[in-house]
Amino acid sequence: MPALPFKLNQDRRHHIPKQKHKVTNWREYDASLRQRGSLTVWFTDEAIEAWAAEPRTTRGGQPCYSALAILTALTLRAAFRLAYRQAEGLIGSVVGLLGLALRVPDHATLSRRAATLQVPRPLRSGSSGADSEAEPVHLLVDSTGLKLCGPGEWLVEKHGTRTRRSWRKLHIGVDADSGQILASALTTNDVDDASQTGPLLDQVAGPVASFTGDGAYDRDGVYAGVAERHPAAAVIVPPRSTAMPSDMAETTPSQRDRHLQCIAEHGRMGWQKASGYTKRARAEASIARFKRVIGDGLRSHTDERRATEVEVAVQALNRMLEFGRPDYVRIG
Repeated sequence: MPALPFKLNQDRRHHIPKQKHKVTNWREYDASLRQRGSLTVWFTDEAIEAWAAEPRTTRGGQPCYSALAILTALTLRAAFRLAYRQAEGLIGSVVGLLGLALRVPDHATLSRRAATLQVPRPLRSGSSGADSEAEPVHLLVDSTGLKLCGPGEWLVEKHGTRTRRSWRKLHIGVDADSGQILASALTTNDVDDASQTGPLLDQVAGPVASFTGDGAYDRDGVYAGVAERHPAAAVIVPPRSTAMPSDMAETTPSQRDRHLQCIAEHGRMGWQKASGYTKRARAEASIARFKRVIGDGLRSHTDERRATEVEVAVQALNRMLEFGRPDYVRIG
């Protein structure tokens, strides 16, 4: 039996009909999709006042632009897949059309400030900022690879070969109910998924009801990390096919022991439905949304700027998701 439940019918998948769904709020969802590409930009009085940096009280150079100005330009850059020079031109044209007397950060300033910019952490949809009053979140985790900018396919056409492309690994934590990305981490490609459990959980504000991941998170450190931060949280991770119960399974079974017992009684497909593991597909949908909207590559050249690029992109995706989501029912 394979370790992953969705591969149980791999050899006869072509005989299984694809599920069909119908969107029930198409009018609202269609309007939200158009709004995501709208170029309607306005500046509030508070944003205009906060555009320039506050006077520096310590020794050193005086910055011209606040973090809000840099974040605004980098957000437009991420949403429309622009280079730094094109982002400078876009924000300059917006300021000019609005008739505002604001200085526009140049591309060199954007690149330099991106290395040290503190991007606000994402808030849950409908959260008032009080962690004690927030509802427990069902966190779905997954990872994917992002290519680094560099030579393109023309190397194959010109030289017949090319060096192996470098890439980075993006780890995300998604709210199962709202679909928002609450936590993200960018690492090198040799970092395993389970080691990022703690950094992702530390970014989530408020209590966590469950932690769901694929078989890569079947580690003792994952269960210990979740229990240390959220003792009442459930860990929903499929055990390996060769997994064995612990020595205390008969007297005080752990969560992993209970998963193995459920699999032995009802099979992996039965455990998958009973435990709620099927919701993990929403994390894969968030990754697909990230690559469709933002892209599957990183344009920055240093790790600090790449981390900021990912955080800005996550914030932009969450804002787009607030415009509207589809409500659908299965029809076949």
